[in-house]
Amino acid sequence: QVQLAESGGGSVQAGGSLRLSCAASGTIFSINDMGWYRQAPGKQRELVASITRGGDTNYADSVKGRFTISRDNAKNTVYLQMNSLKPEDTATYYCKVVVVRVAYWGQGTQVTVSS
Repeated sequence: QVQLAESGGGSVQAGGSLRLSCAASGTIFSINDMGWYRQAPGKQRELVASITRGGDTNYADSVKGRFTISRDNAKNTVYLQMNSLKPEDTATYYCKVVVVRVAYWGQGTQVTVSS
């Protein structure tokens, strides 16, 4: 049983920054891939960024150069540093952690960017 605790969401003005955190707890031996997804009202959930245990990263084209995903394996935590935020980044952000090839999802943290 794995539980993910997300934090860091909030409201900022365009151009601002936020740092999201997601800490995994429970029965964990090793975490494989970790990632961040987001879902805006009326839209499908989409991948924002992912990172492998070895540190390889992938980003959605819309956030490249602005967002940075990182992880602390000792703390079982994944982060998403979001800079130069735009109103179109407004969404609920969900973290995903894969443990023994099973995916676990966080409850989501709201990010709102005003113009």
